[in-house]
Amino acid sequence: MTLDGLDWRLMNDWQRALPLVSRPFQEIANRLETSEERIIERLQNLLETGAISRIGATCRPNTLAASTLAAVAAPADQIEEVAAVINAQTGVNHSYERENKWNIWFVATGPTRAFVNDILSRITQQTGLRVLDLRLERPFNVDLGFALDGSNSLPQPRAVNTDIEIGQNDRAIMQALSEGMNATAYPFAELAARLGQDEAVILERVRVLAEAGILSRIGVIVRHRALGWRANAMCVFVVPPEEIEACGRALTDVQGVTLCYERRAVPDVWPYTLYCMIHGRSRAETLDVLSQARVAAHMVPYPYRVLFSTRCFRQRGALINVPVTKTEPNGMPTGPQTGILTGGPDGD
Repeated sequence: MTLDGLDWRLMNDWQRALPLVSRPFQEIANRLETSEERIIERLQNLLETGAISRIGATCRPNTLAASTLAAVAAPADQIEEVAAVINAQTGVNHSYERENKWNIWFVATGPTRAFVNDILSRITQQTGLRVLDLRLERPFNVDLGFALDGSNSLPQPRAVNTDIEIGQNDRAIMQALSEGMNATAYPFAELAARLGQDEAVILERVRVLAEAGILSRIGVIVRHRALGWRANAMCVFVVPPEEIEACGRALTDVQGVTLCYERRAVPDVWPYTLYCMIHGRSRAETLDVLSQARVAAHMVPYPYRVLFSTRCFRQRGALINVPVTKTEPNGMPTGPQTGILTGGPDGD
């Protein structure tokens, strides 16, 4: 794909800060000294070519919904078959093959922890494989943004307001944002119409969720692999419990490190507790960032593993709202739909 300076600015500068106004692309156009029509055209092209996956939002884990990182050790000759079983589960939104005995990694999401547990149980039953359930303990950076200009200029994460009252409409709003909005002049009005609500009400609630840190970011969701960052690695470390916070916070300051969080270990199977993602254009570049990160975070003595991603099986927004089962006039179900409970079209 051929991208120019405007495309790169849209993808780099607007991953986290989509203006929360009725005509966000007009405001972006004003700041970039161009027209709203040109911005919309470019965004539509970026969506069509796969440079970005959607214009939408990410939800801070385990606030409006439940989630976990999980892995299975699939036999080498059954990787595609096992991946198909995993991806058939409603609620699996990310899945990758990585270089390790535990070779298929996926994120399971759902409206409740019981929903996520059911996903993992079905995968075990259908594949006969043990599933590692690596639950989030503490996030250091779960923004999911990625500085394409190499600056690593990630914003400090907002403190989460645990006192905010969460309603069913909030989950419907976040589900719609997770699925993505259209690149049109009035995207929030379209979203409101899908939910059967007023645009002003939707915009105000999105602002409240963003300010509370529940909505971790809203903007363009970039596909790193399509843009050349194909040497991506999940790096995992065994860190003494009393050092995890200091190491985690230090990792987030290292240029090239993106996601960073603490997860629950699995005794005698998977001892790693501190995770980070490093996105690179080459393996050498990624390993160089890792070396710098280990020094900067004072983790050189600690055991670690590097799991390069070799295939992306699935990458899409999380399941936040309750799946709705639609029925035909004869009363027979048509199958689960990733639902907006307040009405409107189903997700893609």
